[in-house]
Amino acid sequence: MRAVKSRDTSPELAVRKILTAMGYRYRLHSEKLPGAPDIVFPSRKKVIFVHGCFWHGHSCKRGARIPKTNVTYWRTKIARNIARDKRMASELRRLGWKAKIVWECEVGSPKIRRSLGQYLGPNRLGPAKRHPA
Repeated sequence: MRAVKSRDTSPELAVRKILTAMGYRYRLHSEKLPGAPDIVFPSRKKVIFVHGCFWHGHSCKRGARIPKTNVTYWRTKIARNIARDKRMASELRRLGWKAKIVWECEVGSPKIRRSLGQYLGPNRLGPAKRHPA
């Protein structure tokens, strides 16, 4: 498990690329906030967690799969992750922040842009401009 990254994962990079293309500016992995959210919008007091379906117990096909060996360990580990996620979301709400979870299986969906735009609200800067190479 040591080889499993917790930062800069493929789904997280994909979400960041979408947000940048939409013109949003953000901070990364704020250690000052509970749960060290993946993407932070300080001026909006909103955060985004990009969760891997397996590690955080999502109800999709990948998240519902439990390894055939050491079943008790994995069920306990994933249950602890789910409980921790709920605790962190509750703590963020108590501090006046809103949190959104983007699941790994949602990242490739065409609906992700609309979902992120609705959550974050209007972007004052507009979409990112492409500079000629």
